[in-house]
Amino acid sequence: MDVILYVVLLALGLIASFLSGLLGIGGAIINYPLLLYVPPMIGAAEFSAQEVSSISMFQVFFGSLAGVIAYRQSQKKTGKSLVHQGLVLYMGSSILMGSFIGGISSQYLSSYTIHIIYGILAVVAVLLMLIPNRGKKEDVNGEVRFHKVVAITSAFTVGIVSGIVGAGGAFILIPLMLNVMKIPIRVTIASSLAIVFISAIGGVIGKLSAGHLLFMPTLFVIIGSLIGAPIGSKISSKINARVLRYILVVLISATAVKIWSSVFA
Repeated sequence: MDVILYVVLLALGLIASFLSGLLGIGGAIINYPLLLYVPPMIGAAEFSAQEVSSISMFQVFFGSLAGVIAYRQSQKKTGKSLVHQGLVLYMGSSILMGSFIGGISSQYLSSYTIHIIYGILAVVAVLLMLIPNRGKKEDVNGEVRFHKVVAITSAFTVGIVSGIVGAGGAFILIPLMLNVMKIPIRVTIASSLAIVFISAIGGVIGKLSAGHLLFMPTLFVIIGSLIGAPIGSKISSKINARVLRYILVVLISATAVKIWSSVFA
């Protein structure tokens, strides 16, 4: 049974990260329902919400680490960095604290409560996906201004809820930075990558402190995610962005319906 379970987890990690790379969103929003519902359906295993969020958090950590490394390599080739140090400093430090608090507090929350938090995040993600991105498009070499209080409070809040469900928070952070803080698009994408990685650090430390780490299941999900993400990223460049957005809305809507139906049931 362990062999079947590990094969399933490898496949789920690959599928979630493939969709993540294909659709340009953090894998946790997709991986959470897959890990929660698929293993019990085939009789392989049944994970608690705390265990699922822990596995997802570690996947986010290694996925964002791979993204940071890839960005650094491309940066060396171009000689330019679009990462805004001020954004990373203010939002990174606050989201680190928030994700740590969320990660460690998940041990005190029931599975029912974590399901509700994920359900809310899924609905928010769908709504944000339907809002056109309106980040500034001016020359990113110019000065980028942002409201520091908004940056700190929003990142801290996103960090708490993301740490609870085991997400990095990119699917909320990016629309916030574009539509609320009015950060230029390319700066947002580059800076959010670093911020999400910092968030994952805090979340991983929190999950380790909470004691919900399942080493072997987490390992196989991570291996699968490292295989699937690059494939999804390559294919995404060949598909219309609007089509990808609608696919993502449908997928997250389906997971939200499933989660909320289980909550009310």
